[in-house]
Amino acid sequence: MLNIYLSGEIHTDWREEIINLCKNENLNISFSSPITNHEASDNCGVEILGQEEKNFWKDSKGANINSIKTRKAIKDADIVIVKFGEKYKQWNAAFDAGFAAALNKSIIVIHNDEHQHALKEVDAAASAVAKDQYQVVRILKYILEGSLN
Repeated sequence: MLNIYLSGEIHTDWREEIINLCKNENLNISFSSPITNHEASDNCGVEILGQEEKNFWKDSKGANINSIKTRKAIKDADIVIVKFGEKYKQWNAAFDAGFAAALNKSIIVIHNDEHQHALKEVDAAASAVAKDQYQVVRILKYILEGSLN
């Protein structure tokens, strides 16, 4: 079984697409991901540990709490898939890719051609750069079964 961490943008259903496509192919994969509820992710620190006057400290509390799950999941992963969406800058996803690279994890990056230049360093650390979820699932099927179909 492969353990895969799905990092990246949280504004589309790309994670569910990959999970469902892998289920349809009967691929033996376990998936994990960050907290994808944007409001919960942003506010967990102040909701749990108390309010802050400055956004810097609010964000710091939330990021520190979220990092507990993220670090564990990336460390446990065989492959880290990082999706960069079109609408927002995903600095956290770039950080996850760097952390995964530092741990010598296999990385698959997903982004469109527009982001190629901005993500060239991330792409250089990746084992593969895909344009969409379908290419990712084909890679995973090939890795697990040696099949190109």
